Amino acid sequence: QSSNFSSSSKGLTTIILFIKMTIKKIIIEPDPILRKKSNKLEDVDNNLRKLMDDMLETMYAAPGIGLAAVQVGILKRLLVIDVSKDQEKKNPLFLVNPEIIFRSKETSIYEEGCLSLPEHFAEIERPAECHVVYIDYNGKKKTLKAKGLLSTCLQHEIDHLNGILFIDY
Repeated sequence: QSSNFSSSSKGLTTIILFIKMTIKKIIIEPDPILRKKSNKLEDVDNNLRKLMDDMLETMYAAPGIGLAAVQVGILKRLLVIDVSKDQEKKNPLFLVNPEIIFRSKETSIYEEGCLSLPEHFAEIERPAECHVVYIDYNGKKKTLKAKGLLSTCLQHEIDHLNGILFIDY
């Protein structure tokens, strides 16, 4: 019986390895969809998880550190972010319906770029810290307290969900 389990286990591993992720086309400014407000999502299901996986693959391929669904032409309140510096140890975040519930009075300045605005960079001043409530990849409600680059990236990507680009600052 243990040999059956072992072969089933190997079969499952093989199936998981063959799940294909799709790199999506990134929408470039001045496409009008980038100026539209994204719609709230009702729940997290396998179709949404597939979209999150595809968005993450698209972001890594670009390469970038954040991507909003609107940037791949989907007006849904969904983000993927990974600000980890180590390529070997990725730390992706999947945020469904993210909402900023706190912004610090203290600010910081980061040079920002955007996958929808290739070759455009600007120093942008934003709150140094923010707290975000969201639903994760598994449908669980979470709160994230962020500072530094992660805080800036979250604010930048949530702006996308509201039709705002960093060049608007």
